[in-house]
Amino acid sequence: MTDVESDRSGGGRRLLALRPVNLAFAVLAALAPLAHVLELPNKLALDAQLWLAVQQHLYRGWGPFLGGPVEIIAFATSLTLLVARRRDPAPMRLTLVAALAYVGMIVVFFALNDPVNAALGSWTASSIPPDWPSFRLRWEIGHALAAILSVVAIIALVRAWLIERVRPNRA
Repeated sequence: MTDVESDRSGGGRRLLALRPVNLAFAVLAALAPLAHVLELPNKLALDAQLWLAVQQHLYRGWGPFLGGPVEIIAFATSLTLLVARRRDPAPMRLTLVAALAYVGMIVVFFALNDPVNAALGSWTASSIPPDWPSFRLRWEIGHALAAILSVVAIIALVRAWLIERVRPNRA
């Protein structure tokens, strides 16, 4: 019996509907951090004024409208799946890994990226501090860690889904 056959109950149908939504938000949550990692070599080559211009203009407004909400929704849907999978240990543990990865992404943002974003808001091309490379490094490390955590979450969620596909629902 497949998961589709065994998930005909109301709760099972909700689980079936939630999985693709969760995976979609998992992918969306990974896009920005992975893009930052891909652009890292080029950004490390920028001088102080150009790096500041990129940070202040190109990235303005992304976090509050895309990054943060998407990560929170990925976390919330993972928590919902965690509860739904509570009677199936392997998918539950994998979903817990994903949920913890999203918590890690949020913690990394507030520990590394947000302080840099706040500092950059008051800088001008003529007031860039001499230690600006340490701010750049902190910002880039934050996004690299978020990228790793987002990939861990996707892998865990896909693995949990694959386990559920090949065996009956235990709920």
